[in-house]
Amino acid sequence: MENQKITFVSKEKILEMLENKEPFTLVEVLSEESFKKGHIPHAINIPADHIEEKVLEILPDKGMLIVVYCSSFTCTASTGAAKTLQSLGYANVLDYKGGKKDWQAADLPLVT
Repeated sequence: MENQKITFVSKEKILEMLENKEPFTLVEVLSEESFKKGHIPHAINIPADHIEEKVLEILPDKGMLIVVYCSSFTCTASTGAAKTLQSLGYANVLDYKGGKKDWQAADLPLVT
């Protein structure tokens, strides 16, 4: 299987997708503890180190659009998670590289 490219997505695109009620799943790949402290609205939590065993149960449709994110541009967890999802056969995976730090820097709310 050839290496698939990781496609990055901006917060503006995520806001547009939310506003237009586009069907996608936003996944925070940080720890459950970090998720509970605050996450992007509508996100679910699948920690990066549990993706392989949990994702099929939580997100069985491999054709659905999935946006993964972690804490910031310097965090590599979301990119690793995106690669893992692609290797498991998920076809539509985007990486919101800026993550929670970028979201908050734009005065966008996190929810608990």
